[in-house]
Amino acid sequence: MKISSLLRPCLRPKLGNSRHISPFQHQTRKMRLPYIADPPPTASPEEAEIVKRIQTRRHPRPLQPLDLTLLHSPPVADGWNSFLGAVRTKTTIPQDLLEIAISRVAVVNRAWYEWAHHAPLAEQGGVSKEGMNAIKTEQPLILGETQKPAELTDKQWAVTCYTDEMTRNVQVRDETFAKLREMFSNKEVVEITATVACYNCVSRFLVALDVGERNGTGPDAAH
Repeated sequence: MKISSLLRPCLRPKLGNSRHISPFQHQTRKMRLPYIADPPPTASPEEAEIVKRIQTRRHPRPLQPLDLTLLHSPPVADGWNSFLGAVRTKTTIPQDLLEIAISRVAVVNRAWYEWAHHAPLAEQGGVSKEGMNAIKTEQPLILGETQKPAELTDKQWAVTCYTDEMTRNVQVRDETFAKLREMFSNKEVVEITATVACYNCVSRFLVALDVGERNGTGPDAAH
């Protein structure tokens, strides 16, 4: 056998003008469970009402991959829809703060499906791209220790750091909480805290099952 034939498998293809490809790109992934069919099949009038309630909250958008995962268990999907609906549409927190909290949870938990949906909403709420770049850093952000980015307001930064601390540590330092109390009413503190807790629940569900097939990508992956 010729030596050249033995070496052939080790030869690398010529790079030419091809660009570098990130290991995160072009991955073929599947969610760890099959999605429920859309429109979802129902086994009773009660289940049909659950589907209708979720469709109503999502309107004019179609059911999302998260919905089509949760609907494996209609009662869970129904409770989830009610809780998320209250947090998303019935609180008094301004959109920028609401979406900053959700986006920061996504970064800390590496829930990039969540990030892809909510980072654009934060920008729509008035957060600059530079501000979102600060929010998507994966290092811990500690109120009073990490330098506040110029692109974020004091309130935006306080919510970012409170979210970071709640998500990483569960417990929140007295100094962080005292600063939050200076800026927000009791109602607002409850709503901010509930939002962070709620979307920690969401992100853990998304990442565990790889809903939306975003695990192993990153915040800058194509949406």
